[in-house]
Amino acid sequence: TMFSIGVLGNLIAIVVLSISKKEQKETTFYTLICGLAVTDLLGTCFTSPVVIATYLSNRWPGGDSLCHFFSFSMLFFGSAGMAILCAMAIERYLAINHAYFYSHYVDRTLARLALLGIYLSNLVLCAMPSLGMGRHVRHFPGTWCFLDWRANDSLSASYSYLYGGFMSFLIAVTVLCNLAVCGSLVRMSQRARLIRAEVAEHGASRRGRRFPKLPAAASAAEIQMFWLLIFMTTVFLVCSIPLVVRIFINQFYESAQVKEKNSLDFRGDLLAIRLASFNPILDPWVYILCRKNLLVKGCEQLKRTVGIVKEGHTRKVGWVSGQQTPPSYANSVTTSYASLRLQEE
Repeated sequence: TMFSIGVLGNLIAIVVLSISKKEQKETTFYTLICGLAVTDLLGTCFTSPVVIATYLSNRWPGGDSLCHFFSFSMLFFGSAGMAILCAMAIERYLAINHAYFYSHYVDRTLARLALLGIYLSNLVLCAMPSLGMGRHVRHFPGTWCFLDWRANDSLSASYSYLYGGFMSFLIAVTVLCNLAVCGSLVRMSQRARLIRAEVAEHGASRRGRRFPKLPAAASAAEIQMFWLLIFMTTVFLVCSIPLVVRIFINQFYESAQVKEKNSLDFRGDLLAIRLASFNPILDPWVYILCRKNLLVKGCEQLKRTVGIVKEGHTRKVGWVSGQQTPPSYANSVTTSYASLRLQEE
């Protein structure tokens, strides 16, 4: 079910992005969110089929090579998705707080270079266990592989801290940028409200002498992008923070107990990895539901459907035996109104 919903949602998101208006396609935010949708789709397709095959056959369907591939996919698509969200947060911060720099230096080419840099850097980071720095191991109940986050050797433990620290850094930058944008939008709104109040009180002619010129306010499209980013970041934090916390907890407190596996509680591991698996499934649906034009079209379609149902019900109720055609809703309303007027007269 998770696999089907994730693939369907990401495919719909990619289609919606591909048929967007030309002016939307030319924005850097559009380029980054396209990269996120493709990353989520690939992450779902690379990992979920292995888990499904494991449950169907009741055994791990491959050897160490498949375990390495699965663990690499979990590491890569998790950190790459977070890095793209971080880039989206930085893009919104520059657009709102540094509009001059943004308009002159930030464009689609820079966004594509940022995506390329994100993929290459995460490729190097997540390939380290396969190159000897860290290890990939199967985890309870044997249906998934991830890095060895209870390793006793210093090299594997260092990689756990490195990966967890990198994810923590991306989370911190994303949250700080979003908070800065929130503060800027609130200040813009307060200053605009103050100016309107003063203009209404003293007259528009005195505005230029009493107050400095306001900076350009954020457009509706920019605010919509910001709220979309907020919702997607919230989903990612809820899904990813437990996994990051689990990496540090396992390496700090449970690495010494790795030989006594009966004393370890693996339920926290399962909960963390399952929450992380939900992120690429929920991201596209957040994007689909947060698009204003899709919501408006959906509401209009719902109203039309309800209107058709009501009209069909009215025709059925207003049918009189012997009539060749049912009376229309408009005619029935007009007739009822005319009869009421006659009664009043």
